Amino acid sequence: MIAVELHPRRVAVLRDRFGDAGLRVVRSDLRELRLPRRPFRVVASPPYQLSTDLVRILMGTDRLLGADLVLERGAVRRMVERPPRARHARRYRMEPGLSVPRQAFRPSPRVDSRVLRIRR
Repeated sequence: MIAVELHPRRVAVLRDRFGDAGLRVVRSDLRELRLPRRPFRVVASPPYQLSTDLVRILMGTDRLLGADLVLERGAVRRMVERPPRARHARRYRMEPGLSVPRQAFRPSPRVDSRVLRIRR
């Protein structure tokens, strides 16, 4: 399992907390991350402003098996209605998943979230 985090302090916290559990923490901007060469799955709660970039990256490969992404509720609705253009977008279907209230986060964002499910 790999966790991607950009901020150095959060990387250190994740490594201290989960390093013994087999979690590999990579310090990187997700837009610069190289995807695995073998089939993979993603579970993520990315920064809201990177939602479309992440979905395009994931749908740009044919190795994605599935993804569950916690995104801003409106972004999920828009992406399900009008999927972002990507090289392998036709291989995938997107659907809204569970709702996540803003109170589930610390600090709480101004909007509610929802899971975007991407499946082959």
